[in-house]
Amino acid sequence: MRASFIRRFWVIFSAYVVGFYASLLNRFRVKGVGNLPNQGGVLIASNHISAYDTIFLPWAVLRNNPMQMLWAPAKEELFRKPFQRWLYSSWGAFPVRRGRDVRAAKVINELLQDQKVMLYPEGTRHRDGVLGRGNRGVGKIIFDTRPVVIPTAIIGLNHWKFPGFGLEGMIVFAPPSTIPTFCSSRTTRKPTR
Repeated sequence: MRASFIRRFWVIFSAYVVGFYASLLNRFRVKGVGNLPNQGGVLIASNHISAYDTIFLPWAVLRNNPMQMLWAPAKEELFRKPFQRWLYSSWGAFPVRRGRDVRAAKVINELLQDQKVMLYPEGTRHRDGVLGRGNRGVGKIIFDTRPVVIPTAIIGLNHWKFPGFGLEGMIVFAPPSTIPTFCSSRTTRKPTR
């Protein structure tokens, strides 16, 4: 998927509006932005603790990579109403069916050839802030596409209420994760039982 200049401008404008709220009216910090590559296939793998994650994470990425897109799969229920469908799609989100969605996996694989994609490996929100179990499908995507993987932690957003002022939160981008040696070859042995 490619995005027009107007769409990318809309995304960066929206991200800066979000950033104004997050960092000037609240105490939202971003650490580790130097760990984000400027180009190439990048998978930003983050925990998911709040609906705010989906708007603050793009701002944290795009403020240092302006005029780029950060693509994101999102549950298909968010695309049922026309205005929501337009808004989320305009920001780089695309619908994913719960369970196994081969079409969405194909889109993610294509995007990861040269774009940035954010994923929540847990597959759902954990409002208690406890890291949930990862989805095996994310491992398959990583194995198939070999992107740069940036482990990301979102902290404190599960306690935010809108409109809030002086609230604390943080996003931390860890150094790129290396693909284990057993994934270095396309011809790996299947585990024996």
